[in-house]
Amino acid sequence: MAVTIYDIARLAKVSKSTVSRVITNQTNISPDARERVLDAIRTLNYQPSKLARALTSKGFDAILVISTRSTKTTAGNPFFSEILQSIALRAEEEGFDVILQTSKNSEEDLQKCVAKITEKMVKGVMMLSSPADEYILEQLDNYQVPVMVIGNIEGTYQHVFSVDTDNFQDSYRLTEHLISLGHQDIACLHAPLDYHVSIDRLAGYKRAMQDAGLPVHPDLMIDGGYTTESAYLAAATLLQKAHPPTAVFATDAVKVMSIYRAAHEQKKAIPDEISITGYSSDNISPLLSPGLTGIEIPIRELGWQGCGLLFDKIFDRPCAHSRTLVPTQLVVNHSAIKITDGK
Repeated sequence: MAVTIYDIARLAKVSKSTVSRVITNQTNISPDARERVLDAIRTLNYQPSKLARALTSKGFDAILVISTRSTKTTAGNPFFSEILQSIALRAEEEGFDVILQTSKNSEEDLQKCVAKITEKMVKGVMMLSSPADEYILEQLDNYQVPVMVIGNIEGTYQHVFSVDTDNFQDSYRLTEHLISLGHQDIACLHAPLDYHVSIDRLAGYKRAMQDAGLPVHPDLMIDGGYTTESAYLAAATLLQKAHPPTAVFATDAVKVMSIYRAAHEQKKAIPDEISITGYSSDNISPLLSPGLTGIEIPIRELGWQGCGLLFDKIFDRPCAHSRTLVPTQLVVNHSAIKITDGK
């Protein structure tokens, strides 16, 4: 049976309120009473609960993880489940718990986050995506609690940091690869432009097209939404055009899987009839046939490094700059081929 503060009070011959004051490091206690309580704690091998520790000035040993997206927009996206696992493992190494927060909108996210910070429920915050509207970052920066963002940030902050990949340059490389194969009618199947990652990846595609002297057609830049179903409908519509593109650049794993599915159902051979490049992860890529020519996002590394940097800030340990880039590489497989004259 677990030892309680009542057991300590009886052994130390003090009131339970005195025991509580000792546990919470209050000063209005006589030295004799404090020593008797501490002796009783050692004798009974009392382990204070996390709630009791939270009542001290230190607060909970926990970090808060927020996606800044509603659960409707993250369902079916392998990025979020993978990165959460990585963060949980890293936090466990530091002896910290992870609190996962879900909200209906950004305002509710902010309110919940501020409440947990002011109540000392968390010592740091991990944000799994970076909204284009950085209002939540501006507000959280005022509370002097480290905030680590998985994604790009544009503002200048004192307590907000980021770890990311170079989404603009990676998208440029993926589009440039298709151009090097002779493709000119290249579509971009992208996510909504509410987050920096989506903006940066679309911008990389557009810059590569412009640098090659190719027109950027608005009707070939298709918003595939957040869900697997909306992405599939967008991909299917794209391939059913009277003059479909010869190649598609897909900006995330959900879009990649959707274009593969749409091509299969419309009996369009990859890469003979449609070449594809895009972003994926090591748990999705092995399932794709033919193998994807693309960038494999180091999801676990992003979570591990981001969480590690957050703990560096929490414990005031020497660490890297406020913005860290995790390297990636272009993996050339068989989903994109050189265009032929008859194609």
